[in-house]
Amino acid sequence: MEPAEGSHLDALAYLECALGLLGSVLLKLVRSAYGRYASPRPACRVPARAAWALQELPSLAVPLWVCARTAAERLRHAPNRVLLAMFLVHYAQRSLIFPLLIRGGKPMPLYTCTLAFTFCVYNGYLQSRYLSQYAVYADDWVTDPRFLVGFCLWLIGMLINIHSDHILRNLRKPGETGYKIPRGGLFEYVTAANYFGEVVEWCGYALASWSVQGGAFAAFTFCILVSRAQQHHQSDFPCVSNSFCFVFCCWHSAKLFIHPVIDVG
Repeated sequence: MEPAEGSHLDALAYLECALGLLGSVLLKLVRSAYGRYASPRPACRVPARAAWALQELPSLAVPLWVCARTAAERLRHAPNRVLLAMFLVHYAQRSLIFPLLIRGGKPMPLYTCTLAFTFCVYNGYLQSRYLSQYAVYADDWVTDPRFLVGFCLWLIGMLINIHSDHILRNLRKPGETGYKIPRGGLFEYVTAANYFGEVVEWCGYALASWSVQGGAFAAFTFCILVSRAQQHHQSDFPCVSNSFCFVFCCWHSAKLFIHPVIDVG
């Protein structure tokens, strides 16, 4: 192990945090240009299924390449293997399964896909290189409360994310077009339940890994997805302002306000 590379990995983690903050600011100034916000103007676009598979695949392929081409000495220890597996399981689902389930998604601008691809290369290398070569844990780390709570959050967040994506895929019946506000699951409580699940997932991973690298990934995810969720919130509920979308309990029906009304007519 090269001590200098360990310092470089720390620097890359801090840079990832800074990029998350920058991305959050940019998303507030310039709206995302994919999904429901895609511009009708002609542009170089990638079909939805291909875009998602291509942009997410580096987070699966790069760690496998790192582990195959380097000594990966720390993977002899169970905590390192479990943490890397947590990372890989998510991206196996996102790059190999999720794209196949997409139903008629809108094409994604090439530059958006390229930015996501670049980030996945960057973060895939950062997480896998750190866990395979530099992360030092006690052999009983998997019984530490930080790991156990983090693992549970990771699992719960991933299940929320997958279930919320299922709800989004089934919003419209065959033949229906146009946007619909999601209902069911955690969409009854938060505007962007799929993003909420992913934030919870990577915060759990960060807690379980107890590392600058894991924390940087969680911070980046939080910055980008909260900004994206706020964009959804402002679009779906323009009359409700100044709210934090993941904490604000956004009831999508008026039943709480209708039930107390007394008909005096």
